Amino acid sequence: MNLTTSRLLHKTGLYLLVAAITLFCLFPFYFAIVTSLKSGTELFSTRLWPEAPTLKNYVALFTVPEQPFGRHILNSLAVSSMVVVASLLMGVTAAYALGRIAFRGKGLLLLTVLGVSMFPQVAVLSGMFELMQAIGFYNHWWGLALPYMIFTLPFTVWVLTTFVRDLPKELEEAAIMDGCSPLGIIVKVFLPVMWPALVTTGLLAFIAAWNEFLFALTFVLDNDQRTVPVSISLISGADKYEIPWGKIMAASVLVTLPLIALVLAFQRKIVGGLTSGAVKG
Repeated sequence: MNLTTSRLLHKTGLYLLVAAITLFCLFPFYFAIVTSLKSGTELFSTRLWPEAPTLKNYVALFTVPEQPFGRHILNSLAVSSMVVVASLLMGVTAAYALGRIAFRGKGLLLLTVLGVSMFPQVAVLSGMFELMQAIGFYNHWWGLALPYMIFTLPFTVWVLTTFVRDLPKELEEAAIMDGCSPLGIIVKVFLPVMWPALVTTGLLAFIAAWNEFLFALTFVLDNDQRTVPVSISLISGADKYEIPWGKIMAASVLVTLPLIALVLAFQRKIVGGLTSGAVKG
């Protein structure tokens, strides 16, 4: 076997492996799309594409008054955006302090921030429930931003701290010579070069808040205040014993599409943010 044939076999095997992994990852989403286009007994068919595709399941999501799916999407979008903005604002300022300022106990503080994210949601559920009631955030969709910060803020602080720590000190020194305050250094010097890390952490925080279920189920009771994950779990059919797989899959597809769009739109920034600090130049 010559060298050319060996390289051809190697590339062919690599492409086949990539195709198999891609098919394995994308098939569940394809199955959800196909199921969302079925109705009646065709839901139990094993065909890879429905004989008579229909959008009836998508229409039903927005026409049932008892299940205001459109309102739930807006609630999730609003609270996820609030979480992203708050996480980035606090994360950037904390990262500057932890990455640039020397003070006693900095390492312990970083470990504490990381330790907060290690607790399972159930462990803090009862205490967070009492806090939400005490401050008046209970049963409001915007109040979910507070418990969501438990698992978005630690990750944001850690990633941004690593990024800030690797930035050239000459940028900060030049800004100080020009009379910039610490806030001015963050806004005028660091933020313009931190876009990859900001996009990465912001997108991951958005996905975490968008998909969160336990806190949303526990801290919100009114149907109009619910978010999308809880809304999907409460979708019901005409019969209380009937599981409306078509509507559930249609809702899952609609909920996944915004995340796919965000990842495709910012994929270059995401790669840059995840690999920041890996190579120092």
